[in-house]
Amino acid sequence: MSSSTPLIALTMGDGAGVGPEVIVGALLAPGTATFCRPVVIGDAARLRKAAGFLGVRPEVVTVSEVGDAEFRKGRINVMDPGLLPDDLPWGAVSPVAGHAAYEYVRLAGELAMSGDVQAICTAPLNKEALHAAGHVYPGHTELLAHLTGTEEVSMMLSTPKVKVIHVTTHVGLIDAVARIEPGLVERTIRRGEAAMRGSGVARPKIGVCGINPHAGENGLFGYGEEEEKIVPAVERLKAEGMDVHGPLPADTAFFLAGRGDYDLIVAMYHDQGHGPVKILGLEAGVNITVGLPVIRTSVDHGTAFDIAGKGVADAGSMMEALRQAAELSSAQGV
Repeated sequence: MSSSTPLIALTMGDGAGVGPEVIVGALLAPGTATFCRPVVIGDAARLRKAAGFLGVRPEVVTVSEVGDAEFRKGRINVMDPGLLPDDLPWGAVSPVAGHAAYEYVRLAGELAMSGDVQAICTAPLNKEALHAAGHVYPGHTELLAHLTGTEEVSMMLSTPKVKVIHVTTHVGLIDAVARIEPGLVERTIRRGEAAMRGSGVARPKIGVCGINPHAGENGLFGYGEEEEKIVPAVERLKAEGMDVHGPLPADTAFFLAGRGDYDLIVAMYHDQGHGPVKILGLEAGVNITVGLPVIRTSVDHGTAFDIAGKGVADAGSMMEALRQAAELSSAQGV
């Protein structure tokens, strides 16, 4: 494993979910060691149990700091704060696991902000468990924004076929429409455009979804939301020379992006963006938080309590999240 590959803090997420299993699967997969040096922030005993479910026996070694990690075939380095009991059940909501998941992210944020690692990659946490532990955040995106002192960030989903950035995410649909306004749309598009350039696309072509069916169809659907909330932002950015188009009917926008006409789609709300992405590439889907002072990627799936502890979770999204964290680190010179 090359010493020039990026160091990545890999948080274990909720220990009752599939996080430990997809981490072990991804870290032992052929090729992972060629592009990154991961240090897990999590529970060593839990990872050993996960390895047992997968029928493998890696060398799981606890280290006190990143500098103590050694990278060789079959070894998994873990910074373990010792927060999980040995008898934590699999597949069940637990405040203990929720608190541990919070602490893993907090420690990873400190490591990234101090420069000890070049990126953060996260396994899924469970929002109910997180809230039961007293950490009331909608998810990783908002938690990392708080921990890094960042006022506003965006969620970007990336698959081999399409990339999507969201204007709003974890709020109800009525609240999402109320929150959308030209300034937020403009800032979201700017963050997405900067992220695409940072990943190597010199002049990204961006499609912006409307809110209503057919993007309102000239006032036939809705109450003029596109004209009021989206058009001013698109026109302002076009005037600056950005290659941005819209508002577009969402169904058409994702079809066009899937065939390569757009580099990035701007979705107005959670399901508008997540639905097409999960159809087009869930196994290789990655969640990227855009606007943080650190690089953060994540799997594009949840804790999957229904299959946790059974050794059947697919590690493909975790492998892709690690790969994109490493690529972003290298592209941005972190």
